[in-house]
Parts: sequence; C-alpha cells; structure tokens
Amino acid sequence: MKLLEDKIKAEGIVLSDHVLKVDSFINHQMDPILMKEIGIEFAKLFRDKQITKILTIESSGIAPAIMTGLELNVPVIFARKRKSLTLIDNLYTATVYSFTKKESNDITVSKQYIQPGDHVLIIDDFLANGQAARGLAEIIEQAKAKVSGIGILIEKSFQPGATTLLSKGYHVESLARIASLTDSKVTFKQD
Repeated sequence: MKLLEDKIKAEGIVLSDHVLKVDSFINHQMDPILMKEIGIEFAKLFRDKQITKILTIESSGIAPAIMTGLELNVPVIFARKRKSLTLIDNLYTATVYSFTKKESNDITVSKQYIQPGDHVLIIDDFLANGQAARGLAEIIEQAKAKVSGIGILIEKSFQPGATTLLSKGYHVESLARIASLTDSKVTFKQD
C-alpha cells in the first residue's frame, strides 16, 4: 500500500535494526485518513472471506480494525491486555509475548462475542515474530470459529512471523513489508 509506505518513509523513525517507531500516525497519534484507507484496503483484500467479526488486540490495532469493520459492516472485538472489573469470567484467554515491550501478556475476550461458526479476520499493527496473531488465532480456535484471514499493517519480513503464520495455513495480507531497517533506513520488500 503506497500510502502507508510513503507515511513510513516520511514519519517512521528507525530506532534499531529491529524496531521502527510509528507513533506519529499509528501507535500514539493516529492519522484518520490513513486509517480509513487502510480499512478500505483490508476490506478489498478480505471481502470474499464471509467475515462476520474482526478481532484485534488493544490498542494500536483498534483504529484500523474499526475502519475495516465499517467497510465490511461487521462488529470489531478487541482482546484486552489489562484486567477489567467487568471482564472476569467466561473468557477465552491466550498468552502473547511482545517483541517491542519484552513482556508476556494474557489477552482475554469474552466468550459472548465470538461464536462457533464465526468467520473472523485478525487485524494487527505489526508482524514480527507472529506472537500476537497466533494468540488471537488461538482465541478464535478456542471458540470453534474460523480464522478467515490476518491483516497486518506493517510486516517485518526479516523476522519469522509471516513464514510461521503461512506455514500454519493462515491467509496473511500485509500492507507494508519491510525487508530491512539496517543503517537507520527503511527498505521495503519488493514482491
């Protein structure tokens, strides 16, 4: 997606060979026009998958998931990382490790929101090692629902996440695929 790649080139900050900071348009401040276009693009990519729900993890995946849900006219669910006084039982749970934060979190989704037979699209901001997407897929599978696709804003193709997810049979679509962050420069993967 050229619009996303251009935004990464203009505003992304390479912090290391493995870390790209996108706080100015995805992770802290959000660009609503970009999020709308991302939603349109994911809807095009997954429209034929009979999506009934979209699942993401709080918080960076919520905006692109909402915009995709708007385009596909389906509800959006976000897995919570933090404990909630109102979300205490009847939960699907998985553990995910965050490469960026170097910590594990239990993520939870209320069982009332994903039903057997649902066709669920996972949306996430980054794909590095695939932990978040695998955790979300685990929740969907616990519900006896179907993972109908995984939409990623930014894939770090030099890390094993995409290969791992594809080897498990998941349909993965990444809007921007980064081949390298070497020498403080973003190099995109050409297909």
